[in-house]
Amino acid sequence: MRLYATVAAGGFRRFATYRVATAAGVFTNSVFGFVLSSTYIALWDERPQLGGYSVDDALAYVWIGQALITVCGLMGGGFEDELIERIRTGDIAVDLYRPADLQAWWFSANAGRSAYQLLGRGVVPMAVGALVFDFTLPSGPGTWLAFLAAVALGSVVSFALWYLVAMSAFWLLDGQGVVQVAWLGGLFFSGMLLPLNVFPGALGELARMLPWASLLQVPADVYLGRYEGWGLAGAYAFQGCWALVLLGAGRAAQAAATRKVVVQGG
Repeated sequence: MRLYATVAAGGFRRFATYRVATAAGVFTNSVFGFVLSSTYIALWDERPQLGGYSVDDALAYVWIGQALITVCGLMGGGFEDELIERIRTGDIAVDLYRPADLQAWWFSANAGRSAYQLLGRGVVPMAVGALVFDFTLPSGPGTWLAFLAAVALGSVVSFALWYLVAMSAFWLLDGQGVVQVAWLGGLFFSGMLLPLNVFPGALGELARMLPWASLLQVPADVYLGRYEGWGLAGAYAFQGCWALVLLGAGRAAQAAATRKVVVQGG
């Protein structure tokens, strides 16, 4: 465990060195937050209580999304390109022969990255939005803690998704096609463009069942107090089940890749 804690700390320090990139990301997230806030205000003026949200809830949703873009990897996990490149060049063979689990190594590094992004690119945009817009805030510290737990679970689901995407490069000439499909899935089905509660009929039901809903929609609804008691436990269970399923799929892909490397190496 000490090894993986060290890897996580290293992932935190690695991204903490890119201070200019962090500042640029905060600026970009804030600008898009203002653009989306204006759009949502106009939309909710025409359709009050759309998706069961008040305009204050909708504005909170906007800024939660901007805060979680990098934390929960809505548009990329932040590590998959590096892992795909190691697979493409064959350097991954060295990683597989190391006395450390490949998935646990990258999971730890990503946990450190997510923790830094929460502090570096999550808190500030939310604070900027709260200063400019009168959006919904949690009623107490318990809701904040529940929200942070949902964010942590969302980050785990995100890692599991992007790790599985990266593993596909073992069997494809170029993993970028899968990356683009996953990127589009995250953009649409996480609720980044519009809350999934707004999606009509069967499309909305499907969207809320997919793993991408764990990245933004579930944490946002926890923040807004839409889950309480057993409902909150059910939301966590939804995220946890997807995390276990996807992590298991990633481990199976890793095992198959290891066998492939051993056969080719032999």
